[in-house]
Amino acid sequence: MSTTESAPRRPPAPAARRARVAVAAVFLTNGALFANVVPRYPQLKTELGMSNAVLGTVVAAMPLGALVAGLFASAAIRRFRSSRVATMGIVLFAAATTLVAVAPTWFALAAVMFVLGALDAVIDVAQNAHGLRVQRSYGRSIVNSFHGLWSVGAVLGGLLGSAAAGLRLPLGVHLASTAVLFSAVAVVALRFMLPGPEDAEREPAPATPATTTGGRSLRGTAVRMLAALGVLAMCGAIVEDAGASWGALYLTGLNASAATAGLAFVALQGAMTVGRLTGDRAVDRFGQRTVVRVGGLLTATGMGVALGFPSIGTALAGFALAGLGVATLIPAAMHSADELPGLPDGLGLTVVSWLLRVGFLASPPLVGLIADLSSLRVGLLGVVVAGVLTVALSRRV
Repeated sequence: MSTTESAPRRPPAPAARRARVAVAAVFLTNGALFANVVPRYPQLKTELGMSNAVLGTVVAAMPLGALVAGLFASAAIRRFRSSRVATMGIVLFAAATTLVAVAPTWFALAAVMFVLGALDAVIDVAQNAHGLRVQRSYGRSIVNSFHGLWSVGAVLGGLLGSAAAGLRLPLGVHLASTAVLFSAVAVVALRFMLPGPEDAEREPAPATPATTTGGRSLRGTAVRMLAALGVLAMCGAIVEDAGASWGALYLTGLNASAATAGLAFVALQGAMTVGRLTGDRAVDRFGQRTVVRVGGLLTATGMGVALGFPSIGTALAGFALAGLGVATLIPAAMHSADELPGLPDGLGLTVVSWLLRVGFLASPPLVGLIADLSSLRVGLLGVVVAGVLTVALSRRV
């Protein structure tokens, strides 16, 4: 639905403005927390004597934990409220990161990663649920800025972890210090989040023939819409993973230096961050559906040119356009799922978030399999397909 309104809007209440800052702090903290651990992977690999395959298995335990626990987020939100689940979840997540430093074997480290993935999945749904509550209080789009701040947090966390590794700060001291810092931010943020039930800011849904006859038709429509929105979220995951997992390898195949090859990920993430920080204004002006449709066209066209006319320049431009194209896609799918009538509070958001993680888990081996059977250029055609699907399904948002 379009959020554009012809009538002037009331300024948000002070409580809503404070809640927006609090949710922004939670997103930023959530992005920084685990990114702060990633630069210590080489140290963990050496200390635990892991091969590349074993390290890959350990890392894969995190999305596996997210898939297992992600569907429980809706029940947790209904019982404890999204504000508490998001902030207290971050406190638990921060505490669990300290276990990374004391894991004695790769299997124990994998178990810690599984727990971290499970907690992260629940936190992700809760912080988005509360962000959408605040957005309803504002009466205009603000959720993309939250996701943009998550990306900023991920960059800051990576820099923090890299600095700690460069200074050879003991891993236990490093992770304990950041756990205390990030936990404190979450606890303070809780004080300023919105009180009351999860549906407090929703306008009452008008009665329709579907709702007055038991809601079966309404629920059936909601399920079909939810499936389409889940596919949209998975399209976003495919594009994001392309830059993270395969961008550097693709540029290396174009004879790029190691430093230049790493810019594929930077181009995609940088453009995505810019798109998210500016996306709310675009959504308010043109409508969410139009922004998603144009984004799909940018993704398909950008990567289509990069793969059809391979060079370092076109590849970097293609990854940047793909990142810009999907910048608002996942927030749009989550927002639309959360607004679906006929579903319990938080269920639509939970399902879409879960399917998003399925996309992140399935995309790397699928692209790798296609690349082994043909070439990486063919494997990355999945990004173009994701862009085309986004255009086709944009009417669902």
